[in-house]
Amino acid sequence: MGNIELRITLRDWLSVLLIGVAFSGFLSLFGYYLLGFSMLDGGIFGIILGFFITLYSLFFISTMNHYLLPKVTKVWWNTIAAFFSFLSGFLGTLSTYYALKFTGILTIALFSIHPIQSASIIGILTYLIGALIYRFVKTRNEKEHIDTLFVQSRVSSLETQLNPHFLFNALNSLAELIHQDPVKAEEAVLKISTFLRNTMGEKALITLGEELQNVRDYIDLENIRFNGVIALTIQNDEMALRRPIPKFSIQLLCENAIKHGMKSRSDPFTITIDAKLSKTLRITVSNNGRAITKTAFGIGLSNLQERLTHLCHGKLSIENLDVPTYLIELKECYEHIDR
Repeated sequence: MGNIELRITLRDWLSVLLIGVAFSGFLSLFGYYLLGFSMLDGGIFGIILGFFITLYSLFFISTMNHYLLPKVTKVWWNTIAAFFSFLSGFLGTLSTYYALKFTGILTIALFSIHPIQSASIIGILTYLIGALIYRFVKTRNEKEHIDTLFVQSRVSSLETQLNPHFLFNALNSLAELIHQDPVKAEEAVLKISTFLRNTMGEKALITLGEELQNVRDYIDLENIRFNGVIALTIQNDEMALRRPIPKFSIQLLCENAIKHGMKSRSDPFTITIDAKLSKTLRITVSNNGRAITKTAFGIGLSNLQERLTHLCHGKLSIENLDVPTYLIELKECYEHIDR
């Protein structure tokens, strides 16, 4: 798991800063009120105290993560973290005291008379609060790490379901051709070999340009089976070709169109792919075949929907039932879910 226990994001630090300043400010405000001192002075003292403690915490934890923790065993991590948490509160209190010493801000007598002891007490409180934050961050990071492993495992599982799905169809086509036309059968074997070589890599994402080339190879392979009745039309923005998309996403929709949309082996069948890039990548896949009668997704389309969600926060939807049209809409895609 590496050093995920102490990995803190910028958003975490901003949250800690706001919460620390607010907590310290209100606590100091209340303390000054109980003592009958100026509440304005109390609020200013608390805000500056919270700011300095957070600033020291940021420095010490960043230093630990980059320079200290990688060089020591995990046995010492909690001890080191406790020491630096205490030191953040201790130095933050002294810095606040000396920063306000020569100003008009009223400081409680305890800080003026016993600054070291006061700083030590606040340092202990800072350690206790830091321990709570540490447990929260550690628990959250462990959950994110487990979620990432699960998603990657799930995506790999879905891909292994897609590859055999296409391969079984291709082998069935080949079985028919062996007896009908041995020359076409040989051509089909070479096409299958080329297609599998291009698509069976370990990457879950490929560029749109690569996916479109896979689709062309797939349609060429199917045209061997259907005597060239399938026409493929592709329209796309040039910038969109470099965008990553889940492998097999468009190919699966074309396969689905051929399986459910073709009216006969002799009627011309056209598949149209249109890819446009704006805030999101929108890809429509339509055909001139049978209308869509079932809006519920089967196994193949459900698997595709899961991969789009996991890898790109994307979605698959039906745009038109009468003119069968599916829409893939993708945000930024990431092979590893570390966002």
